[in-house]
Amino acid sequence: MAKVTGDMIIRDVLMLDEGTAPIFMKHGMHCLFCPSASGESIKDACAVHGIDPEKLVNELNEYLSSKQ
Repeated sequence: MAKVTGDMIIRDVLMLDEGTAPIFMKHGMHCLFCPSASGESIKDACAVHGIDPEKLVNELNEYLSSKQ
């Protein structure tokens, strides 16, 4: 399975596995399907929301690896 990086576009991660949505929401990113999510990287969104991108990326990858 693909590994999530901070440079990935949020929408691409959601398309990879919709089960990642609750992880984004847990971190305060509730507008997952707004236009920004279609073109904004995880790092950029984290900067706007004041979120640690490394922590979010690690949680996304933990979730994805648990599905293998």
